[in-house]
Amino acid sequence: MEKKKEGHFVLVHGACHGAWCWYKVITQLKSMGHKVTALDMAGSGVHRKQVHEIHSFVDYFEPLMSFMASLQPDERVILVGHSLGGYSISAAMERFHDKVAVAVFATAFMPSPSLPYLTLSQQFNKTMDSDKTMDTEYVFPNGRGKPPTSGLFGPNFLATKLYQLSPRQDLALALTLVRHVGIFLDEESIEAVGVTKEKYGSVHRVFIVCCKDYAIKEEYQRWMIENNPPNEVKSILDSDHMVMFSNPNELCSCLQEIADKYT
Repeated sequence: MEKKKEGHFVLVHGACHGAWCWYKVITQLKSMGHKVTALDMAGSGVHRKQVHEIHSFVDYFEPLMSFMASLQPDERVILVGHSLGGYSISAAMERFHDKVAVAVFATAFMPSPSLPYLTLSQQFNKTMDSDKTMDTEYVFPNGRGKPPTSGLFGPNFLATKLYQLSPRQDLALALTLVRHVGIFLDEESIEAVGVTKEKYGSVHRVFIVCCKDYAIKEEYQRWMIENNPPNEVKSILDSDHMVMFSNPNELCSCLQEIADKYT
């Protein structure tokens, strides 16, 4: 029987969450023999900075960029980005493409040279329900006439749009740990998530579709895939947005298959 390949997974969370959301996946991947690093983006999880100190995606991505820069010259990792984390890993792919064996977008935003941040955002907004973000809180330090600078998912939004298939105890955990996330529309941020065919495009990509995601809907996930085809697409039928909680076993099986194929 062929021995399963062991890789180094780097797990990157989505908006308002932190490294804590990967606890089930971390445990399972380590039991399978993998090395795992789960990172808090700036102002997230237990990261020391507060949201008002994070002025752009450059600041927000800093923990991931510092980690990638610390890797040994011959070390290559498997990047896994969830939701907003797709932008985080895309920026890392662009800057450290030679250190990434494969990038995994788990119901995550997946830009390309022809699908930049603003285009993805505009298309995403078209797929949102009429109630949109429900009880999500926004901060308007410059007044209501100006765009918000940060947001925090509300309890009802979390329960009905992100965690509707996840265990109740994981929703309870989230309600105690979610933090405000910055909303960035400045030029520096847009440039930070810009990618090129030569660098980002040289890295293998796998997209994991979550078919019962009510936050980043399947139709939008499929739209990104159609307009920016990855090397491979995997689907998890019975998963809400928080796949690491609602279906961690199948997610880890997918990640093992990806490690076997691309490392």
